[in-house]
Amino acid sequence: MSESLYDNLIQVARANSGKPCLLLEDGTSISYEQLFDQVHLVAAALNECGISTDDRVVAHCDKTPLTLALYLACLQIGAIYVPLNTAYTSIELGYFLDNAKPKLYVGSTEVEAATDRSLNQLVLDTDGKGSLWDASRRVSEPYTRSVERCGDDIAAILYTSGTTGRSKGAMLTHRNLLSNARTLNEVWGFRDDDVLLHALPIYHVHGLFVAIHCVLLSGCSMIFQQRFDVLDVMRELPNATVLMGVPTFYTRLLSRPEFGSDMVSNMRLFISGSAPLTEQTFREFSERTGMAILERYGMSETLMNTSNPLGGERKAGTVGFALPDVSLRITDDHGFELAAGEVGGIELKGPNVFKGYWEMPEKTAQEFRSDGYFMTGDMGVQDEDGRVSIVGREKDVVISGGLNVYPAEVETAIGDLPDVSDVAVIGAPHPDFGEGVVAVVVSSSGSTVETQTVRGQLKEVLAGFKQPQRVETVTELPRNAMGKIQKNSLREQFKDVFSQSECTA
Repeated sequence: MSESLYDNLIQVARANSGKPCLLLEDGTSISYEQLFDQVHLVAAALNECGISTDDRVVAHCDKTPLTLALYLACLQIGAIYVPLNTAYTSIELGYFLDNAKPKLYVGSTEVEAATDRSLNQLVLDTDGKGSLWDASRRVSEPYTRSVERCGDDIAAILYTSGTTGRSKGAMLTHRNLLSNARTLNEVWGFRDDDVLLHALPIYHVHGLFVAIHCVLLSGCSMIFQQRFDVLDVMRELPNATVLMGVPTFYTRLLSRPEFGSDMVSNMRLFISGSAPLTEQTFREFSERTGMAILERYGMSETLMNTSNPLGGERKAGTVGFALPDVSLRITDDHGFELAAGEVGGIELKGPNVFKGYWEMPEKTAQEFRSDGYFMTGDMGVQDEDGRVSIVGREKDVVISGGLNVYPAEVETAIGDLPDVSDVAVIGAPHPDFGEGVVAVVVSSSGSTVETQTVRGQLKEVLAGFKQPQRVETVTELPRNAMGKIQKNSLREQFKDVFSQSECTA
């Protein structure tokens, strides 16, 4: 059986040729046959641009059917697809271009003017037109054959979100992508009559590799929305069966008083990922709709690792069990496996784990154990049944007075308080404890949340050393495009919050 991701996708497309694949916002649809006809035209245009096996193609594009066709065309001809967040500035863009060294840049930004770099480039406008569209229409004939790829060949380079330090390019192979998609289709029960409501960006693991691969490998349809708009999503929920979203999707749905069980009667599954889902949101969504959100855990380097069960209990605050072909362990600093209930580093091994970081062999070597396990940098704990809970990033752990404080635990406790709608816990330099615990909160009433009030409310919930020594109220927390809180930004903002005269024990 071929390990080429494209060969497997085209096989499903041929079996579902006349079926709608993309259901567009203007009421039209694109069938599987029409989508792959476009893919073959784009592949021919890439071929005429001199793109061949292992050439990098950077896509700095808005979410359109043609952008999706570009990705699939790269798979078809054996090129390496490099999607970039459309929000990146010209300075940020310059870094990625220098690192990836693409043979072709496709984007709505004129890269030469923006970065002072001369590159082979095709424009793709926000309406899906532009020079890539024109080039695909001018080809003499479509390119229908596929380049032979083995499982270890690189299919895509996905840059990490860069919340700490420089972004690194994770090299994802055909085996990584194909094996993970097959596993997810099985554990999430994808059927050919499903309709996925797709409102995620497609420059990220979640929207591109998880959502789209699940659709294209199962032969089902997807409602293809350019971006998340809460009213648009609510309007389409009765026409869908599955929604994949980040926690912000669910909090925004819950913010609408008209959102309730009547809107989700056709839905069979809500999935959340890319950032932690609060227990408060989990409970409120269940109370409002009668359905439990399925939370899972993944990352750029490994795609999906764990999932709460499709059938059976989904526990708030956990990301479920390791996927069937993923080996997961919790270890101490020396790599020794810890017992259930002990907090340590999450390490992974399996066909989903990436090949390494692009042009960073030393960094790659540092992140893998000698037995092949990848050190994720996430801190977690497993219960006796094997359920995994994430307690934070290794770099986010606050060491206060020599004791480890895991932000996720404190955030969960503070998130349950009546006047808190959002919270992030960080460490800040403290003259006595080394680091002090700082809770940065968003107030649901708009008033200032006082430190002593929070400490009083947590007195019976958390040990004293875990309670925040300072509570800072902000109007909103800084987040990246996928909803992850930018804790490095908060640490910089509140680095001087403690002084000798203000220390609270």
